[in-house]
Amino acid sequence: MNKCVYCEKGEALSNVIKICDLNASTVYLFREQTHYGRCVVAETGHHKELFELSQEELSVYMQDVAKVAKAIDTVFAPAKVNYGYYSDKMGHLHFHVVPKYQDGEEWGGTFTMNPNKTFLPEAEYEEMVRKLLAVLA
Repeated sequence: MNKCVYCEKGEALSNVIKICDLNASTVYLFREQTHYGRCVVAETGHHKELFELSQEELSVYMQDVAKVAKAIDTVFAPAKVNYGYYSDKMGHLHFHVVPKYQDGEEWGGTFTMNPNKTFLPEAEYEEMVRKLLAVLA
């Protein structure tokens, strides 16, 4: 059986920073920040497909995804928010919520997982988390 980083938490989640728990998910700031403000919304249970959720679970989870997108829009003012739900190897339902900026990296195209390996100082991550948490709380 494959281990699940979102269920095990701890060191396995070194590529994200926890922001908060919502009704049906945990929200993380993605450490790779080519798309400034990119977050991950991981479903609380261990499901791998949207169709495995009941209608109520699906509704609450997608409300969480939308809430995170609105927070990103409020805090970072991107031109558009993209959503990525791939998870071929992960096996745990999670969305990447990716702000896109006009004339910015990959504008008009599909975002890649780690396009430039853009990492920030810890203080900047802390400030981003603080701003997002203020909107999400």
